Amino acid sequence: MRPGILSAHGYDPGPTQRPVLAGAIAGVLATIPAIALLYAFGSLKIEAAILGRSELATVAGGWLAMAVAGAIYGRLFGRAANDLRGGWLFGMVFAFALWAAGAVMILPLVSGGMTPAGKAAIGVFLSLIAWGAALGLIHPLVHRPLHERLETAAKRMGPQVGTRKGRWPA
Repeated sequence: MRPGILSAHGYDPGPTQRPVLAGAIAGVLATIPAIALLYAFGSLKIEAAILGRSELATVAGGWLAMAVAGAIYGRLFGRAANDLRGGWLFGMVFAFALWAAGAVMILPLVSGGMTPAGKAAIGVFLSLIAWGAALGLIHPLVHRPLHERLETAAKRMGPQVGTRKGRWPA
């Protein structure tokens, strides 16, 4: 339950907003600069070796993971994720938390204690921070076309839907 002041000012996304879908799409798009950084620092090759997968399979798994992370970002931050001025900062903070949880805590557990080191570790960190900044910048741009106008939703979901002419075959 959220404090009253936040819900009074519209913190929670309404029924016509799609923050999870927008977050997933933005997460996938934001992965492009992250992959470029992983490749540039040699981190992609190291991650693939640690996970025992090919680089292509590592990228595919990363895209899926970042889509899920983007969806969580959209749901977690709600309407704040749509901030054009501060979205990049929200995204970077979220990505830092992902780095701390994933690359620092979970990856060593999954891989038997192996983690990227040196230049590869810097690449992993920078790729996640770049991903977060891109996620925060892209999310509002992706979300706007997905946001259904209230008037459209009212016409589609209102009690008069079943009585409109031309709606049902005669």
